[in-house]
Amino acid sequence: MRFVPTPVACKLTGLSTEKLREWTSRRAIVPADVRPKGKGTAAKFSWQSVLTLRVAVLLRDQFNLELQAHKTSFDGLRTMLGENSFLSLWGNRLVLRPGGAWSLVDADKLPVVGDAIVIVLDPHLVALRDGFALPDASDGQLDLFSLPAVRGARRGSSSPETTARRHSA
Repeated sequence: MRFVPTPVACKLTGLSTEKLREWTSRRAIVPADVRPKGKGTAAKFSWQSVLTLRVAVLLRDQFNLELQAHKTSFDGLRTMLGENSFLSLWGNRLVLRPGGAWSLVDADKLPVVGDAIVIVLDPHLVALRDGFALPDASDGQLDLFSLPAVRGARRGSSSPETTARRHSA
C-alpha cells in the first residue's frame, strides 16, 4: 500500500499542517494510517484517508457541516473506500444519506430516493491519481511507469524546462 507523508497530504487536501494534525490527531476525525514515530517525523496517509479528508473539507467548506459530529460516518467512509479499488471509483458519485450512511452510485444510475448529499468523485480522484501516482481509469490499462512526470510528458504537457533538456541532450 502506498502512503504519502504529512506535507503531501496537506497539498492534496488543501489543509494546513496544523489543521491536518488537529483533524488526524487531536480531534481524530480521520486518523492517520501510520502515526508519527516521534517528534520531527511525519504521519503517513493512504489514498483512502486522503480522499476521506478531501470529502471532509468539501462538507465543511461547501455545506458548512460540523465535522466532529460525523466522525463515525468518516470511519464508515474510509472502510467503504478500503473495500473498493481506486479504479472502480471512477465515474461514481459518493452519496451521504441522513444518519451518516455512505454509498457509491454509478453516475448513469443516479436516481437517489430521499434526501442526500451527492459528491462527484472524479475531480478528487484526479488529484489523488497525480499525488499518489495511481492509475487512471480512462486509459483502460495500468501504466508500467505511473509517475506524474511521465504521465504529463506522455500526454504532451511537457514543461519548457523538459523540452529544453531534450533538445540539448
